[in-house]
Amino acid sequence: MNTPTCFSLSLTEDHVAHLVLNRPEAMNTMHPTFWRELDEVLTRIHTEGTARALVISSTGKHFSAGMALETFSGAIAMDDQSPEGRAAIFDLLTDMQATFTKIEALRIPVICAIQGGCIGGAVDMVTAACIRYATADAFFCIQEINIGMVADVGTLQRLPKLIPFAVVKEMAYTGRRLPAQRALAYGLVTEVFDTAEAMLAAALQCAKEIASKPPIAIWGTKQAVSYARDHSVEDSLRQMGWLQGAIWSNAHVRESIMAMKEKRAGDFTPLSPLQSFKALG
Repeated sequence: MNTPTCFSLSLTEDHVAHLVLNRPEAMNTMHPTFWRELDEVLTRIHTEGTARALVISSTGKHFSAGMALETFSGAIAMDDQSPEGRAAIFDLLTDMQATFTKIEALRIPVICAIQGGCIGGAVDMVTAACIRYATADAFFCIQEINIGMVADVGTLQRLPKLIPFAVVKEMAYTGRRLPAQRALAYGLVTEVFDTAEAMLAAALQCAKEIASKPPIAIWGTKQAVSYARDHSVEDSLRQMGWLQGAIWSNAHVRESIMAMKEKRAGDFTPLSPLQSFKALG
């Protein structure tokens, strides 16, 4: 993979991957290069199995101002003049949606550290994460309605799973900002911090704690929680039985207990690297 220009990526000694949006001069807006590089980075993290948790943070005044508006008049052609063109819009959006879905489907938990504005496409992005922290000056805005369109890359599908439906409707219909304290009250963010530095430290600490657990148990937990969100209790319990039967490890349980008793870090097997069937042969 080429070196990203929209992000920096590092891996700590605690097996925490840290992805940083690094175009503050452009308010970390999202253009085709952003999308391509994010997709490549997430695929790499998912495939390698080295990282055990991912923190996504940003730089500058705002986490991200969402889609770069010039994209609509240049790089992306949205042809609404023919049925064929409108069908192509569907396929284009499906491709874009798939990138943020990779955050949700990643084999490891994802924590977003959000400062300032989280606008438009950035809301699509962070709602696909597992945990969100915010600074006191942070706000969330479904900006799409303010520029005459419907939010279309995941916000309207994921946000109702996270906060009250009526709040989603108010945000989506009006384009109003949801400030950090209200986001905290509704459960969209887990904690609000006075400074970006304190927020990022907390996000990295949380990721470090996650990374200290058996990776396969974290993988199984994420699978179960994600499944339960969209299925009945009965179906989810059945899935849990199959899942636990597939990944149960007496060795991991023993090691976890011994590590706690001996006040040391546990020694656990990492997730296996993934191979692409298409790349074999």
